[in-house]
Amino acid sequence: MRSGVLLMVLAVTLSALGVGCGDGTETTSDAEVEPSGFGKEVTMPIAAASATLVTPGEDPRAPLHPEVALGTSQQVTLRTEHHIEQQINDKNAGDFSPPAVTIPLTAHTDRSGVDLTLGAATSTDPELTQQLLSADGSHAAFQTSDDGTITWLRLTTTPATPEGARAALERAFTQAVYHSLAFPAEPVGVGAVWTVHQQVSGDIQPSEVNQVTTARLIGRSGDVLTIALDIVQTPKSSAWRLPNNAGSLDIVDYSVHGTGTITVDLGLPMPTAGALDIGGRLTYREPHSEVLLRQDIGTRLQWES
Repeated sequence: MRSGVLLMVLAVTLSALGVGCGDGTETTSDAEVEPSGFGKEVTMPIAAASATLVTPGEDPRAPLHPEVALGTSQQVTLRTEHHIEQQINDKNAGDFSPPAVTIPLTAHTDRSGVDLTLGAATSTDPELTQQLLSADGSHAAFQTSDDGTITWLRLTTTPATPEGARAALERAFTQAVYHSLAFPAEPVGVGAVWTVHQQVSGDIQPSEVNQVTTARLIGRSGDVLTIALDIVQTPKSSAWRLPNNAGSLDIVDYSVHGTGTITVDLGLPMPTAGALDIGGRLTYREPHSEVLLRQDIGTRLQWES
């Protein structure tokens, strides 16, 4: 028998990923799941990240402080892909992967931070591409601390943007922010290694997850840095508390890992190139039964100038 709690997990997943239910049954309302935002603007505070130097690397060494002049403009394209499969016990697995999204961006710095103007975003799903046309000219904005850490993210879509398009954009930017990079305070050279600790959350993951990113500086030419990334996520507790007091699931297995390479210019607000893949397998058990929920998840993030 399928558990009501596990069905709630499926409903939360589908809502968070913007997947509609087309079988004629009553869908879960916005009041029954954790909302991502109301209206056409949503501001998301980002948990603090801390960088710890492991090894300083070779000489010569210099600090990696971003120095972006006011009025700086940059054009860059963000592409995100998500994969999600869910299976209850030995039932057939369901693929709830949302379509990939490609977002051209124009970044501009001012005294309040970095403003991003969205161009004509596209998707692998023609219907979503059509919806995204209405979001052309929308804005995102973020602010960073001295070490490069993003402290908040705001997304403001045009009044004509449909909910499905807005949710896809929010999901893309949230993933990009959670995989941004903080720099150590100490001077470093090529070969330097540092770790970045941050608490992150996701659409279909436990709300409290510790993320540790190990960064290695593999190349530097002036202010242009090439950095290799290795990411590990672990849950802070042994249970996943579902939104809106819907119960909890015991975490049986949680294995999430990612790797990638990113290129940043300390004089520009956005990465200039790079790709990151992160994913794994998660297994949960309903506390008072033997019902298991298995998830295979994955995210790919790409930056192109």
